[in-house]
Amino acid sequence: MNINTIHSLFLECTKVSTDTRKIEKDCLFIALKGDNFDANTFAKEALDKGAKFVIIDNKEYYINEKTILVNDSLKTLQELSKFHRTYLGLPIIALTGSNGKTTTKELIHAVLSKKYNAIATIGNLNNHIGVPLTLLRFTKDTEIGIVEMGANHQKEIEFLCEIAQPDYGYITNFGKAHLEGFGGVEGVIKGKSEMYNFLQENNKLVFVNLDDAVQNEKTTQLKRFTFSTTNNNTDVRISQIEANPMVKINYNNLSIHSHLIGIYNANNINAAITIGNYFKVADVEIKKAIENYIPENNRSQLIQKNSNEIILDAYNANPSSMTAAIINFIQLDKANKIAILGDMFELGNESLSEHKKVIELLENESEITTYFIGKDFYANKLNSNHITFFEDFNSFANFLRERKPTNSLLLIKGSRGMALEKSLELL
Repeated sequence: MNINTIHSLFLECTKVSTDTRKIEKDCLFIALKGDNFDANTFAKEALDKGAKFVIIDNKEYYINEKTILVNDSLKTLQELSKFHRTYLGLPIIALTGSNGKTTTKELIHAVLSKKYNAIATIGNLNNHIGVPLTLLRFTKDTEIGIVEMGANHQKEIEFLCEIAQPDYGYITNFGKAHLEGFGGVEGVIKGKSEMYNFLQENNKLVFVNLDDAVQNEKTTQLKRFTFSTTNNNTDVRISQIEANPMVKINYNNLSIHSHLIGIYNANNINAAITIGNYFKVADVEIKKAIENYIPENNRSQLIQKNSNEIILDAYNANPSSMTAAIINFIQLDKANKIAILGDMFELGNESLSEHKKVIELLENESEITTYFIGKDFYANKLNSNHITFFEDFNSFANFLRERKPTNSLLLIKGSRGMALEKSLELL
């Protein structure tokens, strides 16, 4: 069955599902294989639960005319999403970067939704499966699509751009993330810049933060729409950024008070303002959208627990985002500050040295009580009156149960695998 025919059947369905636990009536179920599962085995269950069609790539599980047999279900998902994207022809904004992708995507969505029927990536479904599933959520009623793209190795962004065919792009930053897969910081820059290469080759437009030297240098030959906090020769000028602890920004004589913590979130907001400006969203609507945005999913959340205030930024961490969070925390004018910091993953050969650099940031900050958790921080342990090291979360949990803080400001940050949001239960 060719992709055109499969697409016509897809249009008869309500949505796409790859999980039989989330089957809806008249959906299209696509059976994907993983390291530990083969969803072909669930094809009959999907139909029994109400799926209109199922796509499989193992003929042993063919059931009836509602079964679409293909050579490779994943490849079919990707080809179907690209076909659907071309069929709709709507403008698509793609974004990637080392830090702040999801927050920036949510802010852009909030701003553009003030004027358009905009649909964005849900959560961080930003890989070779998530991007196609996002594209297949777009309909003829969708006016703008916003697609987040994640990557941890070369050629991944290039591949995702080939599927999504974006008209606009934005890279939040180039930081020390996924160093193991990319092969160092220069590898990160090369890998993320695959988006710039696609936009240039297809004569599309890029949004650029002129205050980021790498973004500026990499886009001089592209069609671009820019923002800056220092350069007056820019399309959008942002002024007077503050963060104590929430970010406050002045833009076009409007004072925007966000619910996002830390100066490191300012450029995420600035990008949303800029893209809103480009798409002619009224300034007052941009202000409303940003001020109404409340972060969740352990990203830059400010939580009150008994007598403590907690900055929960535990969704993920890498050296760039960890450094930014710590510097912001140091600068906050608060008493009784406690930092609970977990290991950063996927740093390869640079892991121990990068963890050591983070420790050095707090080594002389004696007014901040710091708890480092995880084997790579522990491998760099040192003697200090205000810093304590724990090899794993359980040993930290046992310690904290006996020494619960009160009337304190806490920063909680670590890689996803550390799941430091579990600390909330102990507080």
